[in-house]
Amino acid sequence: MKPPRIIENSPLARLARLKLQAGSVAMVLGNSIHLSGTTRAQFLSDPHWVAHEMEHIRQFQQYGRFGFLWRYLLGWVRHGYYNIPFEVAAREAAERDALLYAPNGQLPPPENRHPTPGR
Repeated sequence: MKPPRIIENSPLARLARLKLQAGSVAMVLGNSIHLSGTTRAQFLSDPHWVAHEMEHIRQFQQYGRFGFLWRYLLGWVRHGYYNIPFEVAAREAAERDALLYAPNGQLPPPENRHPTPGR
């Protein structure tokens, strides 16, 4: 898989951050991770967050742009943000795959993890 492009200060991620009323947001479009309220270094320092967004990239690749966006929005309408099936799968991937993205094979302490919006 081609490494994702990371876009800091993304206007699209800023809109998502405002909608979610979150301090910081990462969101995926295609093979790009858009950030708002956080830096590339802060994002990459949290392997759980990276694994979460990498799962969204995998989902995007599986369903394509239209298929992913349609299913994501439909899931939001039906289940609310926190229970969108893509978000549930990404949270599971964050727990399962975090070590793949951990610098030096070490996970940060729980208090250093990015909070999940929408709980």
